Amino acid sequence: MVLDPAFLQIPLAHRALHDVSDGRPENSRAAIRAAMAHGYGIEIDLQLSKDGQAMVFHDYQLERLAEASGPVRQRTAAELAGIALRGGDEGVPTFAEVLALVDGRVPLLVEIKDQDGALGKNVGVLEAAAAKAARGYDGPLAFMSFNPESVAAMARFAPEVPRGLVTEEFDADEWPLVRAAVRDRLRDIPDYDRVGACFISHHVSDLKRARVADLKKAGTHVLCWTVKSTEIEAEAREVADNVTFEGYLAAK
Repeated sequence: MVLDPAFLQIPLAHRALHDVSDGRPENSRAAIRAAMAHGYGIEIDLQLSKDGQAMVFHDYQLERLAEASGPVRQRTAAELAGIALRGGDEGVPTFAEVLALVDGRVPLLVEIKDQDGALGKNVGVLEAAAAKAARGYDGPLAFMSFNPESVAAMARFAPEVPRGLVTEEFDADEWPLVRAAVRDRLRDIPDYDRVGACFISHHVSDLKRARVADLKKAGTHVLCWTVKSTEIEAEAREVADNVTFEGYLAAK
């Protein structure tokens, strides 16, 4: 399993090229079209609908991003499609719809949001739905997750699609529901080989971690998130093979 070289060559627009001032909410079709128009790769997020569909949406709750409230997973895919995204004029898309829209034209990096709640083993439904939607997709595609168990599940459901780990410092403030022992363990990226990963996407502020250097030396591709300026991008590229960016137009 090898990561497509496009993931190392084309900057990745975080949650697509979003800008609500221009009618392009996060993870929206409009933001995806804008990213493709600029020649960027795209990073998106998946959540699970009530009826088991992989939906392109970042948060677990609807209210920050959509004209509704409550958990995403308490709404069906049809209901989510009818809920307008804030700052735009469209509803929440399914992963299958986004795959059809991108159609292999640019690399698509897909984060599977943790459904266990504590980065544990209670996963599988969203992963299976994502794999089903992606079956037969022809284009640069990769899956990743903070939860190593999700990545391990993708090894079972979609073994032919490259997969990686989203990694960071795992501070308590950012992960209040995750036990300290789990955070301490994940900080050192111990599951890389076990889950069959071929890349990591590491937090930009923590790229100088020794474990990142060791993985890169061993041949791991290092992506990073989320870069928000040209200055930060230049510094990140001293370590990272590519950047996931937002709030500006990354160099190509």
